Amino acid sequence: MSSQAGNPWFSWDYIRENTDTLLAALREHILLTVASVAIAALIAIPLSILAYRKNWLTGPILATAGTLYTIPSLALFAFLAPFTGLNPGTVLIGLVLYALLVILRGSLTGLRTVPAEIREVASGMGYGKLAMLWRVELPLALPSIMTGLRIATVSTVALLTVGEIVGFGGFGNLIIGGFRNNFYRAQIMTATLACVALALVLDALLALTGRALMPWTRRRSQ
Repeated sequence: MSSQAGNPWFSWDYIRENTDTLLAALREHILLTVASVAIAALIAIPLSILAYRKNWLTGPILATAGTLYTIPSLALFAFLAPFTGLNPGTVLIGLVLYALLVILRGSLTGLRTVPAEIREVASGMGYGKLAMLWRVELPLALPSIMTGLRIATVSTVALLTVGEIVGFGGFGNLIIGGFRNNFYRAQIMTATLACVALALVLDALLALTGRALMPWTRRRSQ
């Protein structure tokens, strides 16, 4: 009992004494997560459009993204480190590769679910392929795209902790540090709860962004 009392699962004293360390981990976690998902989206969404336009490319694109997704994270970071070094870029590359499949599938699903009759009406109104994509297909696919972004963001927040293997894991550095420091429970629990809270906050922000970008979904749900 005495050891448990001296090593509690949660301690406000730990938070007060390590505020700067926790804030530094939070900044690192946010920056790497946002950058990874943003870069992955810039790659995955155009790829989904390409796969949507060229059906014969769908299989190779999804297969490549799926293969990258199945590589164990520890193995991927260990493979990248000798070439890219022990820096945030190594973690960033790995996280982008993992987020690609989720965003790609969400975007492609959204584009494929655009009703054919709507495309026919737009074509009848004189919309070319580019105008139809920007003014019809992408807006209607946006709910599915946002869902993919939300899933990718939450999973990236969790996966980023593995980046501790190269020294840039955000809250993962504190979690592993707690294990190495005689199983320091307060450090492990605080970093874990902060990681979960960050995932929930980012997911809520994306949900609100989606509602702002898609006011028609609010009207339909009322």
